[in-house]
Amino acid sequence: MNVSSANVTVSDREADSFSKALTKNVIVVVLGISINYINAGLIHTFRKHQIFYTNPRYILFIHLVVNDMTQVTLTIILFVISYTIYKLNVSICCIFILLALFTTENTPLNLACMAVECYIAICLPLRHMQICTVKRTLMLIGLIWTTSMLSVLPDLFITLATEPLDFFHSRVFCLRQTVFPNPLIIKKRDLTYTVFLVIVWLVIFYTYFRILFTAKTASKDAKKARNTILLHGFQLLLCMATYITPLLKDALRQWFPKNYTDSLFATYIIVQILPRSISPIIYGVRDNTFRKYLKRYLLCKVSIS
Repeated sequence: MNVSSANVTVSDREADSFSKALTKNVIVVVLGISINYINAGLIHTFRKHQIFYTNPRYILFIHLVVNDMTQVTLTIILFVISYTIYKLNVSICCIFILLALFTTENTPLNLACMAVECYIAICLPLRHMQICTVKRTLMLIGLIWTTSMLSVLPDLFITLATEPLDFFHSRVFCLRQTVFPNPLIIKKRDLTYTVFLVIVWLVIFYTYFRILFTAKTASKDAKKARNTILLHGFQLLLCMATYITPLLKDALRQWFPKNYTDSLFATYIIVQILPRSISPIIYGVRDNTFRKYLKRYLLCKVSIS
């Protein structure tokens, strides 16, 4: 996953005029602040009402929201840096890239876990309370982070083993391929992402069709669960675009040679920003319980103002 898909080479970046570069940065920052503001409201609503603490569905949801907030913030920082500071110390860049990679890889895994929870709630309702406990949910979140770390940290270890110490004191354009340049890392990344994709999509399809064909498929809850998983699938589809970013860049350069930087900017918005704006819609707006408490929070805030 290329966490800075909008960052381009020196010549590409300089192709933007000052006004265009400023416009792009303003758009990105405004979108990021808007998404994070909404997500902050969701987190505040979650914290203020104990009913959400005991529900694994909302715990997984709020983990996804926090994860997305972190990911959006990091990618926006990297985007702005690419137009302002331009070059960063490799050690500092490594920290940004690693954190962005952790949170980016967490998203599809979290979506798969939420789809499984929907499946258990609809297809195994009598066992839902036994299977989906708060303790197991927290352990599952820990497993998500462990899986992401096991996928990403080898990049750092390979770089530490193959690059001289001076490399980590140099300044580079902050991209994954510049701080983790070893070709072996690319092969490892492609293999890991392929495994992730297959597993997550199998989970999404399995849970969707099991709910579709369950005996309760005519019920309102079953239909809503199917629609929720479809939204998860759409969100996952957008997130998956990060897997093919290198191929997409080459294609954009060939298709739109005169508007290459604009095409990359549009890709960045679609791949990095848009998927993170879907989470509030899935539970913050569609879920009756969360929407009820969120309305109370918003109305209370307006009345105080």
